[in-house]
Amino acid sequence: MLAISVCTFAQQQARVIKGKVTDESNGGLPGVTIRVKGTKSATSTNQDGNFSIQVNGPQDILVFNMLGTLTREVIVGNNQNLNITLVTDSKQLKDVVVIGYGTSSKKDLTGAVTSVNAEEFNQGVMTSPAQLLQGKVAGLNVTKSGDPNAKPSTILRGPSTLREGAAQEPFYVIDGVPGASIDLLAPADIESIDILKDASSTAIYGSRAANGVIIVTTKRSKGGQSRLSYSGYGAVESVSKKYDMLSAPELRQYLKDNKQVLNPIDDDGSDTNWQKMLERTGYSQNHNLSYGGSGASSEYGASVNYFDNQGILKNTSLKRTIVRAYVNQRFFNDRLKLGLTITNSATTGNDIYQTQALSNMLFYLPTVSPFNADGTYKENYDRTGSGTRNPLSIVDNNSIKNVNNKTLINGMAQVNILSGLKFTASLSTQKDQNNSSSYLNSQSGLARGVSGQAIKADVLNKSEVIEGYFNYDKVFGQHSLKLLAGYSWQEDRTNDGFGVTTQGFSNDNLGANNIFLSNPSLLSQITFANSPISTLRLISFYGRAQYNYKEKYLFQASLRKDGSSAFGINSRWGLFPAVSAGWRIIGEDFMKSVPVISDLKLRAGYGKSGNSLGFDAFSALLVYGTPATSSKYLNNGVISNAIGPVRNENPDLKWESTSTTNIGLDFGLFGNRVTGSVDYYIKKTSDLIYSEYAVSTTQYFLPTITANVGKIKNTGIELSLNALVVKTKDFSWNTSPNIAHNKNVVETLSDDFYKISYIQTAVLGGKGQSGNYSQIIQPGEALGTFKLWNYAGKNAAGVSTYVNAAGQTIATQPLTSDAKIAGNAQPKYIYGWGNSFTYKKWDLSFLVRGVLGNKILNATAAGLNTPADAKLQNIPRATLGESFNDGNAYLISDRYLESGSYLRLDNATLGYSIKPKVQTIKAIRLYVTANNLFVITKYTGLDPEINIGGLTPGIDNNNYYPKTRTFSLGINASF
Repeated sequence: MLAISVCTFAQQQARVIKGKVTDESNGGLPGVTIRVKGTKSATSTNQDGNFSIQVNGPQDILVFNMLGTLTREVIVGNNQNLNITLVTDSKQLKDVVVIGYGTSSKKDLTGAVTSVNAEEFNQGVMTSPAQLLQGKVAGLNVTKSGDPNAKPSTILRGPSTLREGAAQEPFYVIDGVPGASIDLLAPADIESIDILKDASSTAIYGSRAANGVIIVTTKRSKGGQSRLSYSGYGAVESVSKKYDMLSAPELRQYLKDNKQVLNPIDDDGSDTNWQKMLERTGYSQNHNLSYGGSGASSEYGASVNYFDNQGILKNTSLKRTIVRAYVNQRFFNDRLKLGLTITNSATTGNDIYQTQALSNMLFYLPTVSPFNADGTYKENYDRTGSGTRNPLSIVDNNSIKNVNNKTLINGMAQVNILSGLKFTASLSTQKDQNNSSSYLNSQSGLARGVSGQAIKADVLNKSEVIEGYFNYDKVFGQHSLKLLAGYSWQEDRTNDGFGVTTQGFSNDNLGANNIFLSNPSLLSQITFANSPISTLRLISFYGRAQYNYKEKYLFQASLRKDGSSAFGINSRWGLFPAVSAGWRIIGEDFMKSVPVISDLKLRAGYGKSGNSLGFDAFSALLVYGTPATSSKYLNNGVISNAIGPVRNENPDLKWESTSTTNIGLDFGLFGNRVTGSVDYYIKKTSDLIYSEYAVSTTQYFLPTITANVGKIKNTGIELSLNALVVKTKDFSWNTSPNIAHNKNVVETLSDDFYKISYIQTAVLGGKGQSGNYSQIIQPGEALGTFKLWNYAGKNAAGVSTYVNAAGQTIATQPLTSDAKIAGNAQPKYIYGWGNSFTYKKWDLSFLVRGVLGNKILNATAAGLNTPADAKLQNIPRATLGESFNDGNAYLISDRYLESGSYLRLDNATLGYSIKPKVQTIKAIRLYVTANNLFVITKYTGLDPEINIGGLTPGIDNNNYYPKTRTFSLGINASF
């Protein structure tokens, strides 16, 4: 009887609950996860939003969860049917910010952090995800030419190092993996990007965070979501601006007017437009197919992206295929979570010898045809001047092919140990295989008489990262506490491979594919790349504490200790502390009397971060190699490579340190219809690393050493706004302007031991100018400061004159000592202004961006302006106003230093969304996008968006790949 009564009671308690889940428009929601709280019992809604689930009793709680909506919990009670409405929670999604080893809400941030979500990304043909941020983030300057194979230059809050490459770029973190390559990701797979600007935010990444940290979060399936989506576009690109060079008849007439005549070999009666011969209309396409889903205890997904970008110069292109897959599984009532993500990016880039092709495309005489009668390329190797190689031959007879394969595997385990305490462990490995090959065939004018030259290099770079950290979150009363403690181990093995150059092939059919078929006549005709393999290790301990009292008073402190094998034995460990605080003034009682202000927070922080990017394992060691001055010696009758010191040891070499003070104000007005932030910062970098400090050879093997000495300072202010200007039932307008000012100055290059007054850079060459420098790095000036001859106009004979160091006006070429400071390449202001409009099913967005206050040295215009050499090379139309007798017109001086300010309508997109009354189709959107519609500038070159990276920013010198104008038609579909 007891057994019967227990069974009867169980039957009375356990029952099936049915119902429907709808959205705010009363439409059925498919894919909603419904779980019985505290159990493994779960189900999901069908395509109409209906569900059915078994519960054990009226005390059970059902949890309704779906991505993009507020989670709801409902007590079963005596209900047999439940109809539930889920409310969209887009605000909560946007308010979550990834801060490194954790997340935070925007209202709790105490540092300078900017977040950009997927719907805010730039549209159009993007060869790198960094382009998604152009004009979107105050203080972030991203520049990109039209070259499909060139990476954009990215500088945050001004340059702060004397080194180039990775040392100037922000540090990337992808889904928690530090140092992962941004090229592994397709833009369509990115959910959001968080930019950590000040040291109080970045110091948790220690010695690699001096230039800021960019954290990328990829798209994942959440909360019962099951989705299939496709996005794709086709695009056409054309050159946005060309140089106005003389045609052949115009050049002949110019020479005739000046009583000059071409050499017969340089005039066959042709009229060749070399820019038209090398440039073309480029076609691009991009396709992204992704699938994702989740159940009661798992999330999974996969995507494949194919991108094909033809360059607007012949034989330049980029093809990339990215495959990504992930799975997360929860166990033991969600106490253990295991995850695995695999991403592979396979890229093939075809390129040309751009420096030679781009300059000869302008200089080469239009009076000759590309080909001889027998089909060979017409050349005149005896001609002097700048345009001495047939540009079409350069493009067709010299090939460069780069094949890159990147693979990132990341495994993660997360354990919820106690309430609020969890431990996360991750292991990632990234492999970067680079295979490059160049072939200069037997007709190449760049490798004459060698019967074909092949250059081959295969290099593998590998990085492994192990991390483990604890997060503890606890709320007690009006107090909130978040603690982080962790350990990191990383090993980078680089340059694992070889490079070889050889020549002498019987034919050109195989190119560089089988270099064993080469037949060099001398051993010296075979050379090997000097790229030694190295292994670099970084070990770190880190911690962070965040405290919140009454949701008004915020405090954060962090400390990281890094050890790197790249630096001297006496300086391998460094501490990187940071502290910041915030006051949410809006939470104070007195703010209730100011209803127009809906949010107000004051932030202040100070921190120290480092810069160890771009170093190999031998930076501080005594290195032996082949000295440049003595490469061979006689060893027992055999000629051998000489071995000797090539780098001095410096046991005190350490990382560059950047200390940043940041004060910020976040605000909201009119119920947060208008939001924004203002930040003021002082960013000081000390212990600058420079490799050419002079030392005594009585103490050292070599006369120079790599050491920490200099200091650079950046100060600036940033303003960002976002306003929902209009919001009605059918129409909305959102606008987001931002502007940033930065002042860069080199404070010192010397200390008590190492002395140097200045560093000269930018040797641009040109007739009689091969040893001249055009820029200088010296205390009191910015990086990228120009030091040039002072142009004084034309004299009565039409000859260019200059002011020498004594203040005299001369009509001859000045001396190097006559050069003067003439401005710098650093912009005073960087700005962007985004706008988005919606009207019913239509949407329109556009972005205007630009810079103000910078200078560009138009060395291309200087080299072209050679009237007296018009029978050797072509000249632009502007030169027709020059005197033929002006033998100084081409000299690089401040005459060619132009304003680099510009305003560009960078992209505009018009879209139309369709939401069919079919449950399986969520939405379809058709759109058309135009990039680089117009630019307003006084700059006379091709485009003012010149590379601002490296030690010689702001120089246009015959090697700038033309900027393009792009029109694309695309579709986004989700199911």
